Amino acid sequence: MKKSIIALIFLFGVFSQAQNKKWTLLECVNYALENNISIQQSELDVDLANIDKNQAIANFLPNLNSNASFNINTGANINPATNQFENSTFRSANGGVSSGVNLFSGFANWKTLQRAKINQIASQYQLDKMKDDISLIVANSFLQILANREQLRVLQGQNAVTKENIKNTQELVDAGVLPRGDLLEIQATDATQSQQIIQAENNLFISKFGLAQTLQLKDYENFDISDEDYGLVAATILDKEASEIAKKAKEEINDVKIARTSVELAQKDLELARANYFPTLRGFVGYNTRWASSQVNPFTGEEISFIDQLYLFDGTSIGVQLNVPIFNNLNVRNNVKRNKVRVERLKYQLEQSELDLESTVYQAYNDAKNSKKTYEAALQTEEARRLAFEYAKERYDVGLSNAFDFNQSRAAYENAQSDVVRTKYDYIFRLKILEFYFGLPITDLN
Repeated sequence: MKKSIIALIFLFGVFSQAQNKKWTLLECVNYALENNISIQQSELDVDLANIDKNQAIANFLPNLNSNASFNINTGANINPATNQFENSTFRSANGGVSSGVNLFSGFANWKTLQRAKINQIASQYQLDKMKDDISLIVANSFLQILANREQLRVLQGQNAVTKENIKNTQELVDAGVLPRGDLLEIQATDATQSQQIIQAENNLFISKFGLAQTLQLKDYENFDISDEDYGLVAATILDKEASEIAKKAKEEINDVKIARTSVELAQKDLELARANYFPTLRGFVGYNTRWASSQVNPFTGEEISFIDQLYLFDGTSIGVQLNVPIFNNLNVRNNVKRNKVRVERLKYQLEQSELDLESTVYQAYNDAKNSKKTYEAALQTEEARRLAFEYAKERYDVGLSNAFDFNQSRAAYENAQSDVVRTKYDYIFRLKILEFYFGLPITDLN
């Protein structure tokens, strides 16, 4: 009984720990990379590319095949052992082994192997791109939760101040210092703020739900991220020139790598198409033997045994086969032309990908610099609004200002606080985007 109680306590502790787990950004990203369906599909594509590479290596090896057959013949048939017509019922069997090897085919096997290696690299780039995309989605969702959570705290703090003002205003109204309308005005503000808190709580839940769904977690309601109070990330990336980040991005971003390997694959396809201009040469070797029932030695009149027939009627073959393409309705020529066009088109796509990436990086760089200025301006506005609100409160508390002017000052201050939260996390995410283009991990928010 005692052991059962201890076991229940242990299980309850484990369950409670699972329910109270707070996910960090790194944990979210790692979990998504391990469990996302799109990534798992890309991993299967890598497996297929590996299989294709192994097959390309195996194409250099000779093949080996065997065959066997058994027949019951009636009437006039050729006896496979004597090659004579016999009008009788007899049984026969034959079997053999053969092997062939490609001696020359315009280096098609070699080029196929080279293409398979490039395709293997391209598949890995596709997988890496998928991981990058998922990481960015998770990071953006994580930051959105932080922003919504901080916005909720701001609203709750504002409402706490409002409730305190209601208490103080009630005392002033009871003392006859302020009219009752001022109390009603502040109570209306309290109701409005309560609605805003409910909306903020809903926004926070939706953002948590979205991230949990991205992670493919079932327990949406209990999902939460760590309570760490994240500050601004280091903005050292802005110390670099946009051209330096763009140059680095061309080496790091998988979109360009994929476009580059697509050109290489098309070039190998062109080489394979040209290989069909060359003759092919194959070598082969084979061994076969046969048996038939009721075979009689013409000299002794005795029936030849099964084993003796296998040795008596066996044979080997060895040789080479040459195929020379002469005319095939211009299929090879036109296929080569099509592959040439495809190579040129993919070269243009590669050039366009590099231009698009460069434009995106410059835009992201300017966005990050502007978001920094916007955030700094929001901080200054918040401080100014805070001082104005404190001044308005002092005047209101001594009866030198009415509730309308006081609420106007309060609303301006609250909006300034909300702008600080919004611009802060917008600034953080744009910095992380720039770091991503520079090849830095996006999982560090410290």
